[in-house]
Amino acid sequence: MNWQQLISPHRFGKEKTDSIPTEFMRSEFQRDYDRLIFSSPFRRLQNKTQVFPLPGSVFVHNRLTHSLEVASVGRSLGNRVGVALKTKYPKVELLSEIDTIVGTASLAHDLGNPPFGHAGEKAISDYFLKGEGLQYKHKMSEAQWADLLYFEGNANALRLLTHSFNGRRQGGFVLTYATLAGIIKYPFSSINRTKKNKYGYFQAEKETFEAIAQETGLLKKSNGEYCRHPLVYLVEAADDISYQIMDIEDAHKLGILSTEKTTSLLMSFFNPVIDAAFYRKKDEIAQEVTDKNEQISFLRASVINHLVGLCANIFIENEEKILAGEFSGALVDYLEGSAEKAMKHCAKVAWEEIYNHRSVIEIEITGYNVLNTIINHYVKALFDNEAEYSKKLLALLPLQYKENHSDDYSKIRSVLDFVSGMTDLYALDLYKLIKGIGI
Repeated sequence: MNWQQLISPHRFGKEKTDSIPTEFMRSEFQRDYDRLIFSSPFRRLQNKTQVFPLPGSVFVHNRLTHSLEVASVGRSLGNRVGVALKTKYPKVELLSEIDTIVGTASLAHDLGNPPFGHAGEKAISDYFLKGEGLQYKHKMSEAQWADLLYFEGNANALRLLTHSFNGRRQGGFVLTYATLAGIIKYPFSSINRTKKNKYGYFQAEKETFEAIAQETGLLKKSNGEYCRHPLVYLVEAADDISYQIMDIEDAHKLGILSTEKTTSLLMSFFNPVIDAAFYRKKDEIAQEVTDKNEQISFLRASVINHLVGLCANIFIENEEKILAGEFSGALVDYLEGSAEKAMKHCAKVAWEEIYNHRSVIEIEITGYNVLNTIINHYVKALFDNEAEYSKKLLALLPLQYKENHSDDYSKIRSVLDFVSGMTDLYALDLYKLIKGIGI
């Protein structure tokens, strides 16, 4: 792969880029960023669960704040890598835009996630795997059925950004090909999904993915699958760094982890000898800042900055392997020493003490019941749209999801578009309405 083609400024859905008056000039990639920031799907992330239930007296992360932080980390990673690549490839245009592309793709990486966190994905899948949705299996091709059995937020993000919903323009958000390629973490379909049931696009977006791969020059492997766009590694690292560290800080604010344990976890990323300057800085800050939450915030910021530097270096050192499609795994998998041990320890603590906390399990139980009920009622309504009750339900369906369906897969896809775009509270209110326990 080559950087000149990888950083394509052309827009999906348009043959030529828009012309902009020079006095208001923004790059194509800056326009992508702004387009997402001002969009309704992005705003709705503020009311979608990240890990913990939506805040009460203590404000923890939701999907919006998480995405903004991932974008910030991604921009820092992109800037470090961009500076190095500009030195290595002085004749390649647009390398200075890498930080913006990574930041924008980071903003968009969770747009396709349904309400109630990852439990929402499992709830949608279980409706078809074990619930009433099983009755529709005979109406689908093998590939279409795999899409439904293993609902995937990453694939849904690509659909949200590129699909021409009813009443919307051709090309969806009409983003640049480089930005779109930057969010495709898994460049293959549900048929070739990973062991964790991860994949990058639904059958409905197969041609869209192929167009992105061709435009950006992604390498095709001997098995027919494509290699990742190189900048995906930076977006992935930004997400890995952010959720891993921020979940620890949130757990501290909620009293799930003690100050002592949280401090120990964050300090373990540093080596007393190699990172002696950090230890001196920490001691200086401790004398000035006595607030425990602020002390943890300083450590969290220091860890993120430390990991940004390490991951950027890993990318730069392996850049030629990445371009050749010979690099596997995530950048954080290549951490060494204290950072490697600390990341693994944080992951273990998060699984044992955070993700299995009662408050997290409670929101997951709610998500299962709410989403299964809504999906079941709306899928039935679309397949029996002449029934009086169905007509009333479908009257509440937003215009953009009222499409002319070419097949049964498309009908179900529209329901999942509707449900996955909901906020937690909207889904809960609709559930109450359907159940007759709220008007």
